[in-house]
Amino acid sequence: MKTAVLSLHDIDVSQFLDVLDSCKGNVFLVTHEGDKLNLKSQLSRLIGLTRLIEGGKITEAYIICDRPEDERRMFRLNMFGEAGQTA
Repeated sequence: MKTAVLSLHDIDVSQFLDVLDSCKGNVFLVTHEGDKLNLKSQLSRLIGLTRLIEGGKITEAYIICDRPEDERRMFRLNMFGEAGQTA
């Protein structure tokens, strides 16, 4: 079951990709146009991120995670600029 939507702003792309790779479940990027891309797929990741990256930062995105612990990782990155460890 999908958890709540998480809005990301001004995320460092390199850190974002590191956190994304550490996620155990699916992580979806939802665009303002209604597209839903599974960021665990390399092709979807490439398509989604190239549309959102401006000057090396992700300007705004909505993320839906399958697993609550993955959502916590994304939340920590969004709020504190770090991935942290989740139980």
